[in-house]
Amino acid sequence: MTFTIVMLLSIAIILGVAIAFGAAISKGYAYKHTVDPHPDEGKKQSLNEKS
Repeated sequence: MTFTIVMLLSIAIILGVAIAFGAAISKGYAYKHTVDPHPDEGKKQSLNEKS
């Protein structure tokens, strides 16, 4: 009886951790990453427009 309870509790904990891990990975891949433009890029574009 005790062994069955321990096994069920262990399986429930393992499944909970696996679900949390999957949710975190899924949320991480869904995040939209952006990169700020380099400060010199704006200067180069304005110089090209002037010439």
